[in-house]
Amino acid sequence: MAQYHSSAATFNPQRWDAAALARLARSCGARYVVFTARHHAGYAMFHTRTSRFSIEHSPYRADITRQVIEAVRAEGMRVGIYYSLSDWHHPDYPAFQESDKPYAYENYPRPDPAAWARYHEYVRAQLTELLTQYGAIDLVWFDGQWERTAEEWHAAELRQLVASLQPFAIVNDRLPGQGEYTTPEQFLPIKPPARPWELCLTMNDSWGWRPTDTNYKSPRLLARTLAEVVSRGGNLLLNVSPTGSGELPEAQVSTLRELGVWISTHSDAVIGVRPAPASVDFAGPATVNGNRLYLHLIARPIESVVVRGIPVRRVRRVSVVGVAEPLRYEVPLAALDEHLLGPDLLGELIIEAPPASGGLVDAIAIEFDGPVS
Repeated sequence: MAQYHSSAATFNPQRWDAAALARLARSCGARYVVFTARHHAGYAMFHTRTSRFSIEHSPYRADITRQVIEAVRAEGMRVGIYYSLSDWHHPDYPAFQESDKPYAYENYPRPDPAAWARYHEYVRAQLTELLTQYGAIDLVWFDGQWERTAEEWHAAELRQLVASLQPFAIVNDRLPGQGEYTTPEQFLPIKPPARPWELCLTMNDSWGWRPTDTNYKSPRLLARTLAEVVSRGGNLLLNVSPTGSGELPEAQVSTLRELGVWISTHSDAVIGVRPAPASVDFAGPATVNGNRLYLHLIARPIESVVVRGIPVRRVRRVSVVGVAEPLRYEVPLAALDEHLLGPDLLGELIIEAPPASGGLVDAIAIEFDGPVS
């Protein structure tokens, strides 16, 4: 950790381009960006009066947080600020030391009351700076909560502080006992959380830049993950990790560009959608947007695509997203007997398996006369 902290003296990301990053995020369908203003290591990526351990006192000097916020707003996206409750660099924070190894889970060094009071004031002061110096903030993304209790963090008090300074900002669940939404990390919940949620996910295995970590997820896997997340009612918060020079690794840029190309033709199927009604039975993710049901083909069908539990008598058109020609489909004869069954019969639709379009994940759009459910 000492070696890591010592690198702050030479931190000079001359190839950093906040505007280019914001444009890239927007091209991938992003609607909001969460920027890490301060992580557990304690380095502030913003100008602060509370510490010299910040970008202001580096060779770079410029306020990167301000650059990101202004660039994100310029692209019409929402602004989120990530802030760790823990600060392993701060002198009043009782962090683990090398001599404490092996670290015992949930057996963290306890703070001295006077030191902890000073640390809490430091946290309040930094949050106040972040929430008063940059205009409207839409989201505060807390982290690092596992080392202390809600009472020790003064979590309710911090939530009140956020509300007093940014009354329209939402807060995630990592401010213990507070927050408006849930943040599973690095895995897709089998059962979606009961309240709003977002999956936070890395592109490889690391949150920060690690040149040895080349285990990148493919663009197709990321497109599939996005489809699965939104089909369960969640958002996807995908991490990027700039290098020390400030630029994104080419592997991340190329993946995001390929993902952006796919989203440019599939946005109606994955952005601003809701999960399919519970009645819909399909072997894959399914989403609804207006009067269309989208079936995401994460596995290649052989002969046909079958979906059940939909109002088959109100189907008007079936097609592959991005392909002009309609697909042939059929329904059981009983579903067509209008003398016996009403127009809202939930039945089975058998669709001709389409050839692969070449996109990352194909989707079938079923258009209905009226709402899906």
